[in-house]
Amino acid sequence: MKEEKIANMIGLEETKNDMNISIFFSQSSTIIFLHGFSASAHLILLLALSHFWACKRHKPTHENPKLMLKNAYFLYYWTALISSMCLSFCHLLLCVLNYFSGYRHGWPNPSLFVQLDFALRTLTWFVIPAYLHIQFSHSSDRKFPIILRIWWAFFFLMSCFYLAIHLGFYLKHSSLPFMLWVSDAMSIISSLFFCYVGLFGMGREDERFHLLEPLLKESYSRTNNDSGQVVTPYANANLFSIFTFSWIGPLLTLGYKKALDFEDVPQLANYDSANVVFTRFRNKLESDNNGIQLSTLKLMKSLVLSMWTEILWTALFSIVCTLASYTGPYLIVAFIQYLNTTHQVKFKGYALVFIFFLSKLIKSLSERHLFFQLRKMAIKVRAALFSILHKKCLKLSSQSKQGHTSGENVNLMSVDVERTGRFSWYLHDIWRVPLQVVLALLILYKNLGLASLVAFAATIILMLTNIPLGKLQEKFQGKLMDSKDRRMKVTSEALRNMKILKLQGWEMKFLAKIIELRKFETRWLKKLLYTSAMTIFIFYSSPMFVSMVTFGSCVLMRIPLESAKILSALATFEILQEPIYSLPDLISMVVQTKVSLDRIASFLCLDDLHPNIVENLPRDSSKVAIEIVNGNFSWNLHSPDPTLKDLNFRVYCGMRVAVCGSVGSGKSSLLSCILGEVPKLSGTIKLNGTKAYVAQSPWIQSGKIVDNILFGKVMDNERYEMILEACSLKKDLELYAFKDHTIIGERGVNLSGGQKQRIQIARALYHNADIYLLDDPFSAVDTHTGNHLFKECLLGILGSKTVIYVTHQVEFLSSADLILVLKEGRITQAGTYKEILRSGTDFMELVGAHEKALADLNSVKDEATLDNLINGSKEDDNMIYQEKSTQDDKEREPENYKSEKVVEPKGQLVQEEKREKGAIGISVYWKYVTATYKGAFVPLILLAQIIFQFFRIVSSYWMVLATPISEDVKSHIKGSTLIFVYVVLFLGSSLCVLIRSVLIVTTGYKTATLLFNKMHLCIFRAPQQFFDSTPSGRILNRVSIDQSTVDTSIPHHTEELLISVIGFLGTVVVISQVAWKMLLVFIPMTVACIWYQQYYILTARELSRLVGVCQAPIIQHFAESSLGSTTIRCFDREEWFIDTNLKLVDGYCRPIFHFSGAMEWLCFRMDILASITYAISLVFLISMPKGALSPGVVGLALTYGLGFNMHGVIWDLCSLENKIISIERILQYADIPNEPPLLVEENRPNRKWPSQGKIDIFSLQVRYAPHLPLVLRDFTCTFPGGMKIGIVGRTGSGKSTLVQALFRMIEPTTGQIWIDGINISEIGLHDLRSRLSIIPQEPTMFEGTLRSNLDPLEEYTDEQIWEALDRCQLGDEVRKKKGKLDSIVIENGENWSMGQKQLLCLGRLLLKKSKVLVLDEATASIDTATDYLIQQTLRQHFSSSTVITIAHRITSILDIDMVLLLDNGIIVEYDTPAKLLENKSSSFAKLVKEYTRRCSF
Repeated sequence: MKEEKIANMIGLEETKNDMNISIFFSQSSTIIFLHGFSASAHLILLLALSHFWACKRHKPTHENPKLMLKNAYFLYYWTALISSMCLSFCHLLLCVLNYFSGYRHGWPNPSLFVQLDFALRTLTWFVIPAYLHIQFSHSSDRKFPIILRIWWAFFFLMSCFYLAIHLGFYLKHSSLPFMLWVSDAMSIISSLFFCYVGLFGMGREDERFHLLEPLLKESYSRTNNDSGQVVTPYANANLFSIFTFSWIGPLLTLGYKKALDFEDVPQLANYDSANVVFTRFRNKLESDNNGIQLSTLKLMKSLVLSMWTEILWTALFSIVCTLASYTGPYLIVAFIQYLNTTHQVKFKGYALVFIFFLSKLIKSLSERHLFFQLRKMAIKVRAALFSILHKKCLKLSSQSKQGHTSGENVNLMSVDVERTGRFSWYLHDIWRVPLQVVLALLILYKNLGLASLVAFAATIILMLTNIPLGKLQEKFQGKLMDSKDRRMKVTSEALRNMKILKLQGWEMKFLAKIIELRKFETRWLKKLLYTSAMTIFIFYSSPMFVSMVTFGSCVLMRIPLESAKILSALATFEILQEPIYSLPDLISMVVQTKVSLDRIASFLCLDDLHPNIVENLPRDSSKVAIEIVNGNFSWNLHSPDPTLKDLNFRVYCGMRVAVCGSVGSGKSSLLSCILGEVPKLSGTIKLNGTKAYVAQSPWIQSGKIVDNILFGKVMDNERYEMILEACSLKKDLELYAFKDHTIIGERGVNLSGGQKQRIQIARALYHNADIYLLDDPFSAVDTHTGNHLFKECLLGILGSKTVIYVTHQVEFLSSADLILVLKEGRITQAGTYKEILRSGTDFMELVGAHEKALADLNSVKDEATLDNLINGSKEDDNMIYQEKSTQDDKEREPENYKSEKVVEPKGQLVQEEKREKGAIGISVYWKYVTATYKGAFVPLILLAQIIFQFFRIVSSYWMVLATPISEDVKSHIKGSTLIFVYVVLFLGSSLCVLIRSVLIVTTGYKTATLLFNKMHLCIFRAPQQFFDSTPSGRILNRVSIDQSTVDTSIPHHTEELLISVIGFLGTVVVISQVAWKMLLVFIPMTVACIWYQQYYILTARELSRLVGVCQAPIIQHFAESSLGSTTIRCFDREEWFIDTNLKLVDGYCRPIFHFSGAMEWLCFRMDILASITYAISLVFLISMPKGALSPGVVGLALTYGLGFNMHGVIWDLCSLENKIISIERILQYADIPNEPPLLVEENRPNRKWPSQGKIDIFSLQVRYAPHLPLVLRDFTCTFPGGMKIGIVGRTGSGKSTLVQALFRMIEPTTGQIWIDGINISEIGLHDLRSRLSIIPQEPTMFEGTLRSNLDPLEEYTDEQIWEALDRCQLGDEVRKKKGKLDSIVIENGENWSMGQKQLLCLGRLLLKKSKVLVLDEATASIDTATDYLIQQTLRQHFSSSTVITIAHRITSILDIDMVLLLDNGIIVEYDTPAKLLENKSSSFAKLVKEYTRRCSF
């Protein structure tokens, strides 16, 4: 027996020796390979640097020597130089030490390779500073060479890999030379620093080098630097500050003390500004395009190339983070074996704890900087896409605009750009997920052998199940976006024309249409969300599924299962959860981003306006200003009938050219064709000089009046004052408290039509161009103002300029040097006034109608004289208005102005967007949670997640406690029982995941639908003042971006928070269960984390709110730029608009950037606390006496602790809070004060009301907002039933305001209006507005068909519609169209002329046949002949109705019963035309006299 024991011992010793020999040879070969590879890599770098230096030496340089000399001192140059030399010296020292060691102990093969490696490292790191010095002393480049940046990144990865290999040898009880550990430490520290300076340091040049930056435009740089705002501390932060995110500290401190305002947020550094980012992206896009049509792939490639530094940097962080995350699972077996050994060496235990702590710390730090850089990259992607889309919209042709509506454009700017930016988070997951799976399988193979192949197969199967789910998601996402586009198109159109909808009583019809479109959208949303829920269910269940299959395979293959190996496998599966969790999101985001990039690329591929339509001649090279030869032009290139045909005319410099013709004859198209806006079929256009344009439909920007006039040009006070006087704007500006600094609402809502037109004219005059194109500039202004404009502007300031003006006023034609008469797109007559008058034909139709109107005017004058003879001195009671006017006129006006100027001098119509401050109220969360089924699903969701977490913990305990701690211990539980219990627990947890996901999705979309309906109902029921003072971009932001967030993001973030909180509590329970004393560590750590979160959230919350506020101006500016692109291009202001957009984008990026820094500041500190807590826990566990705790249970605590951190909870909490701001913003608009009710049941008028149309107005006073002055003052008069009332007055006198009060668009401050004995304030709005009819000042058409525009409520037959069209002179025009009544009307009715749109509005009125009609400048854009026919139609069909006509043409209101003349909101005169004309001193008589004199020009 003794001999047998001795033999066994000898055999065992021999086996150990054999193992040591095999380890030695394995170690030697590995060291030879590693150092041989390192030496080869350094040798290759030496050769490459020599080659680059030789090429540089023979390449001639033309750079400024002063710049080169200064450039050598840019930031990080000296640090990189000194660090390289220090590293070379250290390697030289190691080389010498290794030499003496080899000399003393002999030269085995490994030492020779180590010596060679150290020698080449010494030489290489000595050559690098020399190369740097040569590079920067002969170049003005301020970036490290690309070859060095690549080498530094490679050297860092190689050093990390070597350290991991050496650690592996050490843990296998192999001793390594001390010099190798020193070399590893030096290499990692130095390479990390070099990576930083290579990627981050390259853009941080000194301020004195800003002039060298070629990407910065001078103007933009000047405005950016002179703004007086502080640049972000990140721009000049030191390495420690960047490493710890301390640079955000000053902003957090300020945010803790006060609620942050936009001015408190620092500017971005120049290299992060939108201008630099956009220029870089545009250059990549254009260089890659090469004239070939842009594709999605090219767009994506350009984005990648323009962000390549961020991509490389994040890739590096991602690799480090991934490697560090797998260190823990790899070392779990060693840790449990250490706990299970009889003789524990404390040093080894502490070394393991230190490695666990270090790996967790490295993972946390790399993850923090990875996330910050990903956010930074997302900001740059958004900035680039915002800018390129805006630039594209300024270049689009008219055909492209017709195919791409504003609603789709809003979605592009809000949803698609946002989604593409968010894809930055998922960019590296494309390669990171496979890498994580491979690393996990390597660890599994080490522990479980061939069973890992089964795990791999199970993982692949689960991943393959994503293919059909991904395809479904792509389909549903595409359908969802299409349906969202349709909804946004209708919504933006309704918001743009809300005033018309309310006047006509159609707002509820449009709301019903939007709700119907939302229902269709919700169908696709539900499908998308439930598909996502199924994906989440599969992959939240997959870790346990893979572990179940793997452990089951081990039982079948008889692979022994030990606690240590199971825990390592469970920890690996836990990490494998990340790629499996991220895979469904990755697939979803890839799909969504592809859809968004496709949509962006398709927009960028739209046809631009052809630049060569107009041939621009050298200035002053010819006396000819404009010449068109054989010109044929068409808005629709596929139409057989061109818009303009056979154009041939020449305009000399200084000529005044008038263009006239009937409605739809092509007058506006002629001006557009001179601007180069109409596609050319044939012929040539030549232009000599700069041009200015005044559009028929005024295009006014949101902003100050002065900014609209200057339009980006420098202020010249003398010229500015002269132009204000010429355009009769001074008196209007005196009415405003802020004068010309009054902020104009969107599309000029707080200006009258005439004021908008005069601001347009002032803008054109201030531009001081050579050629002026004026499209019907006098139609929107009264007679007096029109006469003044004609004299002061056309004949005065523009007396020496070339002017082409379209007009329907025949009286302005005689002053023209050339008149062009158009009919059906052809110039039928051309010549002077007298020449054309003699030739007759088409021109005579217009002049004849005008002369007939003048004859009617003279007959009225004659009647007035006759009445005066018959009635003698008899006076009408109504003449008191006239007497009061003549007596007190001079005294009253100054008093009125004075009294109104003191009303809230700080009040602007358009206020800053409301932004909540302070903590988000618990009521916001409560309203969201209880919106669906009063929150009945919430406890069920919580219960499902708690049970899921419970089953996971129980399953881990079961596997650990039911398996032996080592091979020596026999298991007391059968393998089949072990797996059966695990399967049951797996099924239970999977069912809980399914229930939780389905309930969250159901609650989420139902809540989103409820909030959508509530918000839209409140918006559509809001008073008109809300739309006047609220830019549509703010509303669209909520119904687009915020609604999308509520639809998809908030349910997802709620689920993530729930998982994080319950997971964190589960981890605390597991670790504390091992030793309850650990709670003494957890509690202070938790308190510290909560304090940090409270300190951080005050700033983060305000920054997040600022993000929501700052995005709306970008969308609004985009929409305005798109609408006014013709004007912008004409004035050559594209660059100015692009610069403005870049500033808005910077304003949007500033709070996002600093929010990202604040978020990482918080998470960095929480990670440090969690790592320290984890290390203390491990030290406590290894310090306990052996046997006090089961090694398996301790290992389980260790495994759960690997993922222990509180920042996940805080991150998800803060993310949800930032997203819940969308709920807060929606609830803001779901609580807008409503208009009075649409129907008042107890006060409903009978069906025949109004039967007579008598209107009584008593002491009416009206103002647009409480902080604005009165517009109508003490207004009292009566409009008898069935009479025709004409309202005249200067532009801005309150004519249109009276109409709005009649329709209760504005509720009176005091006073009442009665119609047929009923106080209109006591009946429902729908009852009132549906019984009245109006043709508004700005005619409106909606996208759809002609039929839907005439009869949106579908109340009339085709015969009635055709009859109305014939009466309004449009019947023949419509019959020519292919679709007849179903002819297409594009957005804003752009394919119909202004005059045709006004006639169509008249058609609506003829269909309605109301007893009270209001014509607000109804025929302003119609020629005199058509106007005469319209007046005849109205007389014939509305003879018994009360017709209130607001007109600037005196001839339009002469055939009426009463004239009401307003000035500054007060009745000046009110009587019959004949009576008013009797008194030669009356204002009306003076107006008629002025008109008659003008007509005699």
